[in-house]
Amino acid sequence: MPPNLLGFVLINGFTFGVDLSLLTALRSGLHVPLWLAITVAYCCAFGLSYVLNRAFNFRSHAPVGPQLGTYVIVVIVNYLVLILGLGAGLSYLGLEYHVSRILAGLCEGVYMYCAMRWLVFRDRQPAAAGTTV
Repeated sequence: MPPNLLGFVLINGFTFGVDLSLLTALRSGLHVPLWLAITVAYCCAFGLSYVLNRAFNFRSHAPVGPQLGTYVIVVIVNYLVLILGLGAGLSYLGLEYHVSRILAGLCEGVYMYCAMRWLVFRDRQPAAAGTTV
């Protein structure tokens, strides 16, 4: 098992807890519309996930700009397909919103780990002088 998989699970388990806590507070406590509660909680959790994974898990020293741009694209796809599409979709079909969010979160975990490992925080080693790629 790659060491960064365990780090990812720990960090994203924590940030998923932040996501669910914010979702509950916004939806059940403040009665914010579901789509807005999901969006706000998601953005907060994924901002935190990026910072923690970059610093502690993948230990990236790559320039933040291009890396963050890739991360934003990965997160937008994740948000539209898994969070709103699957998570909110299941909820609108009658599944309790916590359960639908957890199911979407399981799919999201697999997608996000793969995307972070092989796209966002991939090793970008320059080719050695005199070698061809």
